Amino acid sequence: MGRFNIERQRLVALALLGLVLFNPPMLHVQAGDGGAGPGLYLFGAWAILIALAAWVSEGPRG
Repeated sequence: MGRFNIERQRLVALALLGLVLFNPPMLHVQAGDGGAGPGLYLFGAWAILIALAAWVSEGPRG
């Protein structure tokens, strides 16, 4: 029961991090300089969120 609650809390925190990373003001700041920056930011943040979600979902083996 405890593992489920911790995993749920971490996934909620991860969702909140995603909201912060992809909110319009943050995207506007990244898009201001042009070039490859906005694309790298979007795909980089997206990849990091997916990797963290996989890491939280897998949890410790044992």
